[in-house]
Amino acid sequence: MERDSQLELYQAVAVRLKEAHTRVRSLQVPEGVRMTLSRKLLAITAVAKHDLARAARRLDRLMKDLDEGRFPEGD
Repeated sequence: MERDSQLELYQAVAVRLKEAHTRVRSLQVPEGVRMTLSRKLLAITAVAKHDLARAARRLDRLMKDLDEGRFPEGD
């Protein structure tokens, strides 16, 4: 049973990561900001390989920031 819930969480995170990447690509922001956001998404993807729940939380925070128009400073 726990494995089923883990698979569901994995699928949900994968779908949301894909949506987040699409959203970041479409943002009208300076390239440095886009690169910083892309690196954050790559870091979340890496975390998902070891700690899926933590990756989901980090993705939630990133998506909330995007929803509220809070973008990191670019390099």
